[in-house]
Amino acid sequence: MRKNGEVTRRRFLATAGMLPLAAAALQAARQSGVPVGLELYSVRTELTNDLSGTLARVAEMGYELVEFYSPYLKWTPVMARDVRRQLDDLGLRCPSTHNPAAAFSGDMLEHAIELNAILGSRMIIMASPPPKLETVDAWKQLAETCTAATEALRPHGMSAGFHNHAVEWRPIDGQRPMDVLAAGTPREFVLQLDVGTCVQAGADPVAWIEANPGRIRSMHCKDWGAGDDRGYAVAFGEGDAPWMRIFDAAESVGGIEHYYIEQEVSPPGGQFAMAERCLANYRQLRAGARGG
Repeated sequence: MRKNGEVTRRRFLATAGMLPLAAAALQAARQSGVPVGLELYSVRTELTNDLSGTLARVAEMGYELVEFYSPYLKWTPVMARDVRRQLDDLGLRCPSTHNPAAAFSGDMLEHAIELNAILGSRMIIMASPPPKLETVDAWKQLAETCTAATEALRPHGMSAGFHNHAVEWRPIDGQRPMDVLAAGTPREFVLQLDVGTCVQAGADPVAWIEANPGRIRSMHCKDWGAGDDRGYAVAFGEGDAPWMRIFDAAESVGGIEHYYIEQEVSPPGGQFAMAERCLANYRQLRAGARGG
């Protein structure tokens, strides 16, 4: 397997023995009714070293979906087709991707559209805003860029979206940037909720979902815990986020289509173990809500 190279059928066959385990795990993951995936930044070191093996391992754990992040934009269409074949073989789907702000216009947007169409993705998400957006007017201009991208994607059956961080919840001249973005973009523009950064900033994720019905189609299930030794290092379900209230709101009014586990801080060499732990916590929490 070449580092960051083409996904090969040989590498898939080497991991085919994992599929019976993956099938059993997938059945358990699907019980919540909303598919759960992994934002692949959670296993970024493993992904860089072995893309094919990482996808196979993620499928073995029982994740149904994956979300690629910005390095995928360096792929050629040939590479994207190879990745899509392995996703299909492993029973994984890629409903969205994470992209830099520069990918929302011009040639980069056209390239993103081409790759996302191959991968089967229907949401092109802006992973973070451009730097130095220090005024409300600057955020309104970003909303105009996002609206233009939404219109460009519409003929392709795709939607644009934005992934929040903590800074978007902090008011500028009395207005939160997230509120500016929501007001300045069409209803089909996806407000991908990163729960951990929302909680860390002191915002209420449930209130946000309820204030934007139908627009929380995608969610990053990242936790956060108060305390110097916790923060983003906590696994899903072990922090301060009110997950059951969040899921109830997302599934009753938010329009949620898929959840992604995301974990940015893992012990050295432990990205796979943390991704597996987070998924186990997710399943246990959802099973508990159903009465066991």
